[in-house]
Amino acid sequence: MGIPKLTGLILLLWAFVGFNTGSGLGTKVYICKGKSSKRYHYDKYCRGLSNCSTKTYEVSLSEAKELGRTLCGWED
Repeated sequence: MGIPKLTGLILLLWAFVGFNTGSGLGTKVYICKGKSSKRYHYDKYCRGLSNCSTKTYEVSLSEAKELGRTLCGWED
């Protein structure tokens, strides 16, 4: 594989990964599945998760948004 092809492949992969992360497809967030839980968190140890009455779950950002979650106020 020549340098131009390799460079093109690297740029294509970089664009794909960057696009997915920005759209929430590749971004992982943390949620609590308790009855009153309404937020998602980028940080697994966010103080907003300290009152979680259930286990903390890692999900994609898009899944968290589908569940109606919004970004935690501590992480704005």
